[in-house]
Amino acid sequence: MKTPQIIDQSLLDAVSQEAAASPRRRKNRNFHTRDDDCSHRLLNAIEPGSYIAPHCHLDPAKDETMIVLRGLLGVVFFDAAGQVTQTVLLAPAGAACGVTIPHGVFHTVLACQPGTVFFEAKAGPYLPLSDAERATWAPGEGDASVVAYVQTLNALFASRL
Repeated sequence: MKTPQIIDQSLLDAVSQEAAASPRRRKNRNFHTRDDDCSHRLLNAIEPGSYIAPHCHLDPAKDETMIVLRGLLGVVFFDAAGQVTQTVLLAPAGAACGVTIPHGVFHTVLACQPGTVFFEAKAGPYLPLSDAERATWAPGEGDASVVAYVQTLNALFASRL
């Protein structure tokens, strides 16, 4: 018999601590059991300074939904040339607490507060991003210009914090 997985403060604390200790400043806790499952559900803990390179998902089944459980999450949307088209600040009790991102829309997220955790759901299976899904106009993870780029993204939210 399978055991229900309760999402409680203890679990949020644990995944946040793992994110804070991670060199990438983020950690996910999967509720799906395999990468090839048809439905992916997970917690994403992300700390300030983490970099998720802007990307999109081209598969029409890969719309993704994010709901913030704790902290503040900045979401940035871009056009195909890398111009910011929209930003939203998500908070559990804020004006917006979640977002559904359609496939084909370039986006990134960043933690605007330590201990930020969001729930994410999207279709599986997991497949690495293709070259067409990566934003060629943004630095790749590990690139020397990432720190400056993250500062530019953070500045988009500075007046709302």
